[in-house]
Amino acid sequence: MPLAQNIALVQERIAAAAKRAGRNPADVTLMAVSKTFPAKLIREAYDAGLRVFGESRVQEFVDKAESLRDLHQAEWHMIGHLQTNKSAKAAELFTTIDSVDSLRLAEKLNLSAGQLGKNLAILIETNVGGEAAKSGLPLESPEFEKLLRAAPQLEHLEFRGLMTVPPFFKDPQQTRPYFRKLRELHDQIAARKLPNVRMDVLSMGMSHDFEIAIEEGSTCVRVGTAIFGDRASV
Repeated sequence: MPLAQNIALVQERIAAAAKRAGRNPADVTLMAVSKTFPAKLIREAYDAGLRVFGESRVQEFVDKAESLRDLHQAEWHMIGHLQTNKSAKAAELFTTIDSVDSLRLAEKLNLSAGQLGKNLAILIETNVGGEAAKSGLPLESPEFEKLLRAAPQLEHLEFRGLMTVPPFFKDPQQTRPYFRKLRELHDQIAARKLPNVRMDVLSMGMSHDFEIAIEEGSTCVRVGTAIFGDRASV
């Protein structure tokens, strides 16, 4: 099926899920997860109207970025685990770092963004299922409070919200409690009205479970396979 048709079908599903939850579909951003897919497919998705793209590896995106430089309205999000030794390059390449999971990483990104003369949006990645194999902060981690309290001093960063990848279940309905937990945490932090902590983004939901995530309050869904197809075939 042509890419534009895949995108249209995903957008229809987003709209239907939003309406079921009594939400405005326009309040949900569709991020195309373009990791492992070639630049030509990213360009095709851009031409079909998408503007937000997610990549997981700094070096992989370095190899794509030059050929996509003319996509002036594109937002490039780093959604994979980011090592501190790659933070400078990530700050240069990306619009938003969606996978900040430590104060040390935030400090490195702030320094790099300042040196580049730019402000960098970030999300705090949350390991909502407490899975050992996944990155992100467990819900009870004291690092959350350290990050939030440090936000006013990290003047080149914009704390925009939270991101998570829940445990995988064959039945996507089983992800619902995990999405709900993150939404509740998001709302609790937002209610504190902390300086430099906007909390207007809740990034959760992927190809398998994004409709459940939208019903539970997601403002950004990260969809790869349902747009680009099976990565194994690339």
